[in-house]
Amino acid sequence: MRVFFLRGKQKEFIYTILSKISVKEAAALCNLSKRTIRDWRREKFSVDLNALRKLCKKTGVSFPSNIKLRDRYWYVGYGSSAGGIAVFKKYGRIGGDPEYRKKKWYEWWEKKGKFIDKSIFRRKPIKKPDKSTNLAEFVGIILGDGGISPRQVHITLHNKDDKEYIKFVCKLIRDLFQRIPSVNKHSNPLVSRIVISSMDLIDCLIELGLKMGNKVKQQVDIPDWIRQNKLYSIACVRGLVDTDGCVFTHRYKVNSKLYSYKKLSFTSYSRPLRKSVFNILKSNGLNPRLAQNRDVRLDSIKDMQRYFQFIGSHNPKHLNRYFK
Repeated sequence: MRVFFLRGKQKEFIYTILSKISVKEAAALCNLSKRTIRDWRREKFSVDLNALRKLCKKTGVSFPSNIKLRDRYWYVGYGSSAGGIAVFKKYGRIGGDPEYRKKKWYEWWEKKGKFIDKSIFRRKPIKKPDKSTNLAEFVGIILGDGGISPRQVHITLHNKDDKEYIKFVCKLIRDLFQRIPSVNKHSNPLVSRIVISSMDLIDCLIELGLKMGNKVKQQVDIPDWIRQNKLYSIACVRGLVDTDGCVFTHRYKVNSKLYSYKKLSFTSYSRPLRKSVFNILKSNGLNPRLAQNRDVRLDSIKDMQRYFQFIGSHNPKHLNRYFK
């Protein structure tokens, strides 16, 4: 069974759990990867019911209320039915015959394919933008929740919490590169992926200092041209935090009186990237803290005020959580 929280509550609950045990301990207890625990904290996936019971028992945290339970593969029936109907409408049958497909492809090629203007296979040029705060912010977005493969640039976001932010990122791509990205559904129903298929864009981003492939293995960092410019570095941190950061409420009791205030956390498993974010925040009058060897945090009310005043956010999710 899967546990579904109200929006924003899963992250708060997992942070409460992780205030008592580490991600490594939680992963070992549930026989899961540390990545899964971190994804639960970021609300990318729903939580496994048995794992949640183990975590509550281990930490003494009360089992959450106001939740919904669904079967692990609750979405399969809907997805398979919709897929089957779509295939039947398109091809008139369900299932595949490799020999039949090969035969029909050769028929298409002889009648139409070999006569198509081969320009459709050529690279489509992009506008190469000048260095700017917008470009620096886009680099931060890629360093956060983005990635570069041999043929595509993609950015993965929550399709509900980041719904308005997805629109902002798509507009930013159009303004910078004059290319219209596609927004594709992910195998995870909570996730959407912004995709740009462009070899020219890939080459451009690599020239700007980004890297293709696994960002953690390569221990990526903010490019020098951004770190050496104050306005660019602020914009890049904004893009990083808008994608890989979160605003959460810290609650505690003193003499039976409940207190709460907002904190900010940026998470990355790239040590150079964490260090750069820490230094940029520090150089702009903030007092960041490195927490648990993976997070950069702002803990005080004053630092939170200064962050949203001088660095700000283009992600309505963060703005709503801070100002509400």
